[in-house]
Amino acid sequence: MAHLLKKIAFAALFLCVAATSAFAQDKIRTVIIDGQNNHDWKATTPYLVKILENTGKFTVDVATTPAQGEDVSGFNVDFSKYDLVVMNYNGARWNKGMEKAFVDFIVNGGGMVAYHAGNNSFADWPAYNEMIGLGGWGGRNHDSGPYLYIDDNGNVVIDPVQEGPSGDHGPQWEFLIDNRAPEHPIMKGLPASFRHCQDELYQYQRGPAHNVTVLASAYAPKDRRGSGRSEPLVIAIPYGKGRCVTNMLGHGPDQMKSVDTIVLMQRCCEWAATGNVTIPVPDNFPGVDKPVFDNPMDK
Repeated sequence: MAHLLKKIAFAALFLCVAATSAFAQDKIRTVIIDGQNNHDWKATTPYLVKILENTGKFTVDVATTPAQGEDVSGFNVDFSKYDLVVMNYNGARWNKGMEKAFVDFIVNGGGMVAYHAGNNSFADWPAYNEMIGLGGWGGRNHDSGPYLYIDDNGNVVIDPVQEGPSGDHGPQWEFLIDNRAPEHPIMKGLPASFRHCQDELYQYQRGPAHNVTVLASAYAPKDRRGSGRSEPLVIAIPYGKGRCVTNMLGHGPDQMKSVDTIVLMQRCCEWAATGNVTIPVPDNFPGVDKPVFDNPMDK
């Protein structure tokens, strides 16, 4: 009898482990890369983890490089373990083997989301700049690629001629975001316009801008030290068989309590990893009047 009970207990344990393993395999295996950034990655990475894990659709690891100025040549990530890479990183180049592995990961169907200053990194790495579509700062200039913006008629303008900065923003303020691709899976169901929290409105971004789909933009008025045009803030870029998204929103923890920041990051990540979006738009998603907040760390 005792022997039979042991067998039953073992079988139950085996089924439990198998079910747990299968459940984990159904989730989007994600790694956030951080460790160097001109923004507070130590504060924002925990928010990114919670924002994704709160959906029940992601498992999240964090890979942290050595600190700024330290040797990163030994830093490696096994991308074969993941479906998605989230770049909370703006720092030194990786070793050649890791860079090749990262490119291969995307080319073969992996997903990548460059979060906020993630599109400031690697100005001298051509493949990465193709993946992010547009970038700023980091020594980028006219040779880095054209400007991309939205004209008064809602048309995407790619301007390879104009000289000027590469990367800028005025003081933080609560700006209105325009949904530029309402049928795209990331943006489907979101309002035509919605009020974003006080944040940096990136402008004068340059890059290869190949096959870029502008998902969301915001007008940067000159009286707020803006460009005087509508600037892309969330863009989608195919690279090989992979899907990349550059999401320039979310300067720090305060911005990551904003419902639109949370929902856009969740949906950007799901689409980059799978090509589909099943994460719903919540009832408290903001309209045009004011931003809405919901701290993901409380869940």
